[in-house]
Amino acid sequence: MLILGIDSSAGPASAALVEDGCLLGEFYIHTKQTHSQTLLPMVQQLLASAGRSCGDLDALAVSHGPGSFTGVRIGISCVKGISFSNDIPCVGISTLEAIAYGGLAAEGSVLCAAMDARCSQVYNALFQVEHGVLRRLTEDRALSIAELETQCRSYGERLLLLGDGAALCHKTFSKWGARLAPENMRFQHAASVALLGERSVREGQAVPAAVLAPVYLRLPQAEREMKKRLRQKA
Repeated sequence: MLILGIDSSAGPASAALVEDGCLLGEFYIHTKQTHSQTLLPMVQQLLASAGRSCGDLDALAVSHGPGSFTGVRIGISCVKGISFSNDIPCVGISTLEAIAYGGLAAEGSVLCAAMDARCSQVYNALFQVEHGVLRRLTEDRALSIAELETQCRSYGERLLLLGDGAALCHKTFSKWGARLAPENMRFQHAASVALLGERSVREGQAVPAAVLAPVYLRLPQAEREMKKRLRQKA
């Protein structure tokens, strides 16, 4: 099974090609260019480098959120375009689960995948690593850093922080022993999205492009500001 994975849910953007559990290749870039400029060229170059084409793909996987509203939309739009054009099924993967997947080697740890959601909040989810497998402890949610600390304090040194919100949390969580994942395993990669996507496809979770949708957890900022203005006028 050949899977193309895509992630553009935060600052970096990446594309990866996985076949039967084996990573064939991954392109990753973190520059000031927007994902709309970099994502499709990466996909094209990745497929060309692997000697494959869109017609060879069995499924597409994309991090569908939470994350940057614009970034998530760009990734999903890219996947929808490829899916519609080539009649390929697709699957959405939790960005937080993809982040946690990078910590699989930390056996026995509790992984806290955290993304900066602004407004003193983080998108987050907790996972336990057991025998090289992720076991989800919480659903994806948006919490204040203070609320998340209250939930995580009992884990002490077992807690490993990952994601672009990890350093933000570590400023206070380090006082009771929480660890910060090293740079090379801290952030989400399309390889994790593709590998998780392959599992989801085998479990029958693939959907047509028309069904694929983003998962924001919060209303977009424009909608929040509009509702705030309406409440002030009321």
